[in-house]
Amino acid sequence: MPATKSTKVKSTKGPAAFQRDEDGLLINTNYHFHEDGSVNWRSMIRDEHLFPNRDHFKSRNLPFPRTIEGLKDHQLLIKLSGIKELARLRGFKNINYQVVKCEHDHVAVVCQIAFLPNYETSGEEIVFQDMANATIHNTSDFGQIFLETIACNRAFVRCVRNFLNIHIVGDDEINKNNGKTNASLEKNTSPAGLSASEILKTSASNKLNCSDFNDFKQVLRDWWREEKYRHESASQWEDWSDIPPSESRLLLKLVNG
Repeated sequence: MPATKSTKVKSTKGPAAFQRDEDGLLINTNYHFHEDGSVNWRSMIRDEHLFPNRDHFKSRNLPFPRTIEGLKDHQLLIKLSGIKELARLRGFKNINYQVVKCEHDHVAVVCQIAFLPNYETSGEEIVFQDMANATIHNTSDFGQIFLETIACNRAFVRCVRNFLNIHIVGDDEINKNNGKTNASLEKNTSPAGLSASEILKTSASNKLNCSDFNDFKQVLRDWWREEKYRHESASQWEDWSDIPPSESRLLLKLVNG
């Protein structure tokens, strides 16, 4: 049995749920530890956040188990809710996302998390980051029009679990495409038949009150001065259709705030 640290308070409601002791651990949580004294974060994952990895069993022509009992980590998947709970237990100061690639069919994101100091880090704040992508070839169905969101979720999952040495793959990380790609996205349009620039036009009209492209060009000038968005060819755009698909997606993210 792994060593545990006893609960110090009885109440788990309100502020008591977030109070930490001198070691940086939540005072109302029972922690499990490895023999070297570090926290066994794997054992802190509740069963409700885990489920069998169907692809693992399907690819080996094995019967799909009804429960996770007896399964190894490589046979499991962890839900996003489990990763969020682990992040809360570990404690973090802030989370930042950097979009390093944003095209109509491929988005790559770096997630950077500043973890709170604890005894494992000698009382020092640790900044850790990891990267993930989402493409129309490794996502499926409705998710193929929300590549930024999926890429962010995947990067977050990888950042948390790799920092905490969790070797269970996140459900958000796996490829559920099964070789199916939305044909409209291959042509840089949404399933509704709208191009990226047309979606941007609609969003700018609804959220920024841009009645025409000239209004949006003024927004671009303001963003340029504020250093929120800059593109060397922006001054040459005369219509929504002049904006490249990759830039339309970046601008759409700014418009939606």
